[in-house]
Amino acid sequence: ILLNVPNEKIAAVTNILPVLKSPTILPLAEEGWSSLHSVIDETQFWEVIDELKNAGAEDILIIPIDKMVI
Repeated sequence: ILLNVPNEKIAAVTNILPVLKSPTILPLAEEGWSSLHSVIDETQFWEVIDELKNAGAEDILIIPIDKMVI
């Protein structure tokens, strides 16, 4: 999952996401915003999508994983 979030809401959004270890957080060109990348099971995503949006997540992109090595 990839999503954009205001920097002041990163903690609230990451507390909702069940992540493997830690999300990747990259600054956006627009000051005060970051892109948050994480891995989430599809069934879990549909359980938390509304919470993520209410916490400030925007522009949510779901990308399927072809393979993953843990």
